[in-house]
Amino acid sequence: MPEIRISAEPRTEFGKGAARRTRRANRVPAVVYGHGTAPLHVSLPEHELMLALKHANVLLELDLEKGRELTLPKSVQRDPVRLTLEHVDLVIVKRGERVIVEIAVVVTGSPASGGVIDLAHPTVTVEASATAIPESITVDLDRAEPGTALQASELPLPEGVVMMLEPETLVVHVLSPQVEAVAEVEAAPEGEAAADEAAAPADEA
Repeated sequence: MPEIRISAEPRTEFGKGAARRTRRANRVPAVVYGHGTAPLHVSLPEHELMLALKHANVLLELDLEKGRELTLPKSVQRDPVRLTLEHVDLVIVKRGERVIVEIAVVVTGSPASGGVIDLAHPTVTVEASATAIPESITVDLDRAEPGTALQASELPLPEGVVMMLEPETLVVHVLSPQVEAVAEVEAAPEGEAAADEAAAPADEA
């Protein structure tokens, strides 16, 4: 997990107008909190922050007036249309501390016999050291036969990372192509019936 150092400037103005002015200056409003400290309102450089957030669960080392603080993004708000950063909540973490986070499940390989991958849990909840959070968990299903299924307890985790889901939680499995085809066929008549009903002429009075 990368650690990225980034400058943080204090914010003394609040409200929507102040936030817009901050964003026009190519900075992103943020709040830093945790470990019993009072919330700290800062702004962060937009471009550097966007690059940093390309890494899941990235650690941000903030350069503050009072010194440096290691933080983990807790909540990221984006404009729904432009996808620009609107606001970020950052929680303070300490080296050696363990945290609970969501990490992505990445599936690689092509199943055998035309099998279709069904990823029931695109992310899983784990506990890990704040400075050793994996960006993702990779599951290799190359040549896996239809019917292959992996539960949470079977995922390959790095040393020191603990799964927080129930052990029997189904995370990913391989469907047979026939099952996939049947599911599509069963869904079709319902849609066709709805279309036919909409197209049918109304009864005469």
